[in-house]
Amino acid sequence: MTANTNDLIALEASLLARIAAASDDAALEALRVEALGKQGSVSVLMKTLGSMSPEERKAFGPKLNALKDQITEAIVVKKAAFAEAALDAQLKAEAVDVTLPPVKPRIGTIHPVSRVMEELAQIFGEMGFAVEEGPEIETDFNNFTALNFPPKHPAREMHDTFFMNATDEHGARKVLRTHTSPVQVRTMLKQKPPIRMICMGRTYRCDSDATHTPMFHQIEGLVIDEATSMADLKSVLVAAIKAFFEVDEVRLRFRPHHFPFTEPSAEVDVGCDRSGGQIRIGAGDDWLEILGSGMVHPNVLKNCGIDPEKYQGYAFGMGIDRLAMLKYGMPDLRDFFAADTRWLKHYGFSPYLLPGLAQGVG
Repeated sequence: MTANTNDLIALEASLLARIAAASDDAALEALRVEALGKQGSVSVLMKTLGSMSPEERKAFGPKLNALKDQITEAIVVKKAAFAEAALDAQLKAEAVDVTLPPVKPRIGTIHPVSRVMEELAQIFGEMGFAVEEGPEIETDFNNFTALNFPPKHPAREMHDTFFMNATDEHGARKVLRTHTSPVQVRTMLKQKPPIRMICMGRTYRCDSDATHTPMFHQIEGLVIDEATSMADLKSVLVAAIKAFFEVDEVRLRFRPHHFPFTEPSAEVDVGCDRSGGQIRIGAGDDWLEILGSGMVHPNVLKNCGIDPEKYQGYAFGMGIDRLAMLKYGMPDLRDFFAADTRWLKHYGFSPYLLPGLAQGVG
């Protein structure tokens, strides 16, 4: 194939027109291959130079090279135009009208009690405890009888417990649960050992002062298996308190006590420092009572259909509100429920800051 000057002019005009009319990168790439690829129209003409006489090569060589350069440049310019158009479209799509009013800040914060419950769920969840729930209006059996409270126990008296007019299937008046232990009973009734659970929620007692309110929050834990012991209980409590207060070391002191649902029973004190008008956990030589615990009483296991000859376990309970006071320096428990927005703004937590053991739960 040979070409004359008119052929080159016509080919150039045709290719430049088609490049200008190309609608996208794909069409432009197809034109590039058609013109400059191995079998492209310009490339084929370049191959004919070898069969030309020296005079023809001298005449047509520069023209073919000029054609190739012009087509290449036109393709590059068109490709750059496509890229610029795509960038303009993206910028328009992502444009922000800065004249609009700003987004209003989120109203409200996470209450300290809710925050502490999230922290505790994170801590005990890492140790393999499942979270169980139960109703706040309970039967006499779940709240007292199953937990080995004798019929005339003081906790059953009106001055300590909120009784409902409604009765259960045995004719006993229902109560606002005085602790979260009924959730442990419900768990043992529906699930066979091994059991490893915590429960958190509202509880109710007739009491009100700076450190007690008629409604308060508790967390309780329960482990039932064939070989657990007080040593296991202590190791779990040490790990949990260290993680919650974010300290490297804690000292725990177990003092003999009496709870109807555990035997032996112990109240647990944590080492603290009371100097400077503050209580600091994990330092100093003072002690602070922080929770109750013990080995589950065999009668409780029997009442829940678990063989005490085969299984044993431990339980513990803490006041969530009191934990919040100790960790975050709140002086009066009654302020927790006063609905004072100034208090909530000061002590509340951002809903975007989730607790985690890696970065600290607090």
